[in-house]
Amino acid sequence: MEEGDIAGRVDSYFVRTRDVVRHYGDCEVTYAVFLRRPVISACGLAQAWLRNVARAGNFQVDIREIYPEGSWVGAGEPLFYLSGSFAALAPLETMLLQKLGATCVAAHNAYQMAMALPETPFLAMDARHCTGMEMQEQMAYGAAVGSRAAQREGAVGFIGNANDHTAPFFGLTKGLGTMPHALIGYAGSTLRAAEMYADTFPGEPMTVLVDYFGREVTDALEVCRRFPEMAAEGRLSVRLDTHGSRFLEGLDPQSSYAVLERRTPGTIRRYRSEKELRYLVGTGVSAAAIWRMREALDGAGFPKVKIVASSGFSVAKCVAMQDANAPVDVVGTGSFLPETWAETYATADIVSYNGQPRVKVGREFLLKNLQASTSQESNKA
Repeated sequence: MEEGDIAGRVDSYFVRTRDVVRHYGDCEVTYAVFLRRPVISACGLAQAWLRNVARAGNFQVDIREIYPEGSWVGAGEPLFYLSGSFAALAPLETMLLQKLGATCVAAHNAYQMAMALPETPFLAMDARHCTGMEMQEQMAYGAAVGSRAAQREGAVGFIGNANDHTAPFFGLTKGLGTMPHALIGYAGSTLRAAEMYADTFPGEPMTVLVDYFGREVTDALEVCRRFPEMAAEGRLSVRLDTHGSRFLEGLDPQSSYAVLERRTPGTIRRYRSEKELRYLVGTGVSAAAIWRMREALDGAGFPKVKIVASSGFSVAKCVAMQDANAPVDVVGTGSFLPETWAETYATADIVSYNGQPRVKVGREFLLKNLQASTSQESNKA
């Protein structure tokens, strides 16, 4: 990226600062980069961008990583220290911060999800919620970093995502997924959509959406009976994406409570907030809905047909599903995207000018790790 391109995209006061510094004499500065809330460190994209810009601009940057990628970072703790020419770095601050905060929060959310359902694979379905390709890359990258952090602690984590472009973050070359609701509408029935898909992609495993016509159980069983071999081999899945305005076919509040009492006695008897109750026995893809689908599949002789659940699987919903021991085989979610955007605001403060510590009053805490990292660098030298 050229200097002119950067200057047009950043806050003008950073560009003016560059011009002042060039006029009066450049100096070596060190920035502390941090967020005000706990996160998982996911700085790789931002740091790679910094190095690429420095290479194109023929200047040097020194990045001292305090928390390795995938580490938990407390509120206000510097993620890393960045050193280099003040004139070169000043115009980069805006774009650097854009690439950090939301990515680290997404990583934290993905980590929490994976740890809430440690035995369940996740599929990242975030692209549709993003504002463009750059955000799409940042969110998928954050999910991948958070997932790897959870995998180090024994969780299955995210096994892939829904598009090709960001699939390499998850170790894949292609996105995962089979059909959207639009294909069901085109086909005119859930079964016909499944037949069309199987004919177009013979031999592939298939996941069939079953909520389009509000007959989740009926349509799921019809598809299973049409493809008994796939069902018996575990290559057929049904995806629940029931809208939050209605219950899964055959359920209502009373029968939803009854399902959980049958399958996970005691879960519903503990004190619950309104949100927890909605996740457990409410409309949409509740724990009761997942259990009901499992009962129907098993009762009809299809125990190897998997259940994929989507629709609002946030950290809180994943926790509720684990509490209800919901028999979900895969979770598809983009809900690791930050809910409160103000929590994603990253900050970069200069803490040293030509080696002399100097920081805004109230941010002295940023100097502690600077001194420690400087000592470590000196010892290595």
